[in-house]
Amino acid sequence: MTRSGARLSPRWRAVTHRLRSDDSGNAIVEFVFLAVLLMVPLVYVLITVFRVQAGAYAVSSASREAGRVFVTAGSVDVAGDRAYAAAAIVMRDSGLTLDHDDVRITCSSDPCLTPGSRVTVVVTQGVELPLLPEVLGRAPGSVRVSSQHVEVVDRYRMVRR
Repeated sequence: MTRSGARLSPRWRAVTHRLRSDDSGNAIVEFVFLAVLLMVPLVYVLITVFRVQAGAYAVSSASREAGRVFVTAGSVDVAGDRAYAAAAIVMRDSGLTLDHDDVRITCSSDPCLTPGSRVTVVVTQGVELPLLPEVLGRAPGSVRVSSQHVEVVDRYRMVRR
């Protein structure tokens, strides 16, 4: 019986029963909803981790190459510019830009290219987080990655005066 007191025919009773208890198709909708709900943040986290890791690799390579180029320079006057150029090339190959302020070079002795002395190169870079819009011309989120490389000046290097 229905609420109004009228009896339903067996045919209508079967149709209403099927409509009330039929869950076919709901499982796929629930799966898609949960998959999107869980996968979108997971994919974003993975993209972010990969981008930061790529920046860390680039900074590490840039500091190593800058140190190598610095200690093989003919004089201290050109060594800094050569080191920056080498680091900038490595960073550009990784799709990043490098400012002069991002490279810091220190020496353990004076003059800097004295045989046996140590040259320390530190490269620091801000890696922007993906898919975040710029606010007031700046990226709202970034991760700072840094690398330090120590290179020893060859002991048998000829000192130029």
